[in-house]
Amino acid sequence: MEQTFDVSGTLQTLSEVMAEWGLSALGAIAVFVIGSWVAKRIRTALRSNLGRSGLDPTLVPFVSALVYWGLMAFILIAVLGIFGIPTASFIAVLGAAGLAVGLALQGTLSNFASGVMILTFRPFVIGNWVEVAGVAGTVKEIGLFSTILHTGDNVKVVVPNSQIYGQTMKNFSANDTRRIDLIMGVGYDDDLQVTQDTILQVLSSDERVLEDPAPTVAVHELGDSSVDFVVRPWCKASDYWALRWHLNRQLKEELEAAGCNIPYPQRDVHLFQEK
Repeated sequence: MEQTFDVSGTLQTLSEVMAEWGLSALGAIAVFVIGSWVAKRIRTALRSNLGRSGLDPTLVPFVSALVYWGLMAFILIAVLGIFGIPTASFIAVLGAAGLAVGLALQGTLSNFASGVMILTFRPFVIGNWVEVAGVAGTVKEIGLFSTILHTGDNVKVVVPNSQIYGQTMKNFSANDTRRIDLIMGVGYDDDLQVTQDTILQVLSSDERVLEDPAPTVAVHELGDSSVDFVVRPWCKASDYWALRWHLNRQLKEELEAAGCNIPYPQRDVHLFQEK
C-alpha cells in the first residue's frame, strides 16, 4: 500500500517549530551578543582601573579575566534558560565552585575588601604618619591587598589591609595642630608659684608654642618624691617632636636656674639594731 507524504502538514509543523523556537533563538543570540559586549567592556575598564590603582601588574590580567569569565558563565546560563533547559544544576555547580574558591581565598578576599574600604573612606593618605596594627610609620603606598609603611628608622613594613580596617587606627597627621603632654617634677620644698611662672615663661618664649589654645600648666599630683606639674602646650603637627625634645631640656635648665630642685626617685630606709 502506497503511503502519501503530507507536505502541507509537514510545513505546518515546521512553521510551528520555527514560531516557537525562532523567537527564543533570536532572544538567546541577542542576550549572548549584548552580554559578551558588556563583559568585554567591564574587563577593559577593570584592567585600566586596576593598573592605575598600583596593583601588582601580574595580578591585573588574572583579576580581570576572573571577572570576565564569571560574567560569561552567567550569560551562558541565561541563554540556556531561554531555550527552556533546566539551569538549576549549573547554578549549583557554579555555587559550589565559587564557595570552594572563596574559602581558599578567604584571607585574600578579606584583604581586598578592606583595601576597597580604605581607598573609599580614606582614613589616611600617602604621606601621613600613622599607627596601624601595632606599627607606626609614614604611609608610602596604599594597595588593594596591603599598605606599605616606612618606620622612623627607615624599615619597610607591609601590613595586610584586613589587619588595618576595622581596627583602631591613629593618624598623627590628620590635624594641623597637636598637644604635647609633659610631666615636670620639683621638690616638695620648692616654691610652686615660682615653678609655674618659670614653666609659663619658657613656653611663651618659644614661638612654636601656640597662643590659642593656651598652654596648660598645673599641679598634676603629689608623687612619692616630687610635686608633679602637667605641662600641655599646643603646636603645629610638623613642630611636635622638635618642640617636645627642646622643651624637655629647656624646662630642666630653666627650673634649675630658678632654684627649683628636680629630685631623683628616692626612698628613706631606717635600720634598727636589736639590742
